[in-house]
Amino acid sequence: MTEAIQQRTPWWRRWFVQPITKQLTQGITPEKLGWTIATGVVLGIFPIMGSTTFICFFAAWFFKLNQPVMQVACHAVYALHLALILVFIRAGQWLFGAEPISLSIPQLIKQFMEDPWRFAQNFGVAALQGIVAWLILAPVLLILIKAISIPLLKRLARRIKQRKETTA
Repeated sequence: MTEAIQQRTPWWRRWFVQPITKQLTQGITPEKLGWTIATGVVLGIFPIMGSTTFICFFAAWFFKLNQPVMQVACHAVYALHLALILVFIRAGQWLFGAEPISLSIPQLIKQFMEDPWRFAQNFGVAALQGIVAWLILAPVLLILIKAISIPLLKRLARRIKQRKETTA
């Protein structure tokens, strides 16, 4: 693709749509791609900051899912990941009947950067409670996202196939 065309292509299309389209043209099935996207999104909101890229890498490797698409899906939900960290922690604290922590994301990040070990000691239990809340919601989200994405991917695959047939 020439540089002039890349500049006219919106960033979201270049970074999200084109990699998925490319995978469909290389033979990956919409079903496998749907599972990959759903897994990347669900793991992308795992409530521990700085862990999602590694978790997605190992999940893609273990389940033999498409690594680039997994990482695109994971990074596409980064803002959601940040927004949901405290939501999952609060939900976990509610599940366990624990006293809520009274810190914001910027305060948590600052404390983590200053002293990671002390941060882990102070907030480890809250993090585990957040993980439990995420574990409860993750399977539901995985199935829901897969159910939504597979029909869309099948439609995209049909369009790609029709485009190839008309140009051939």
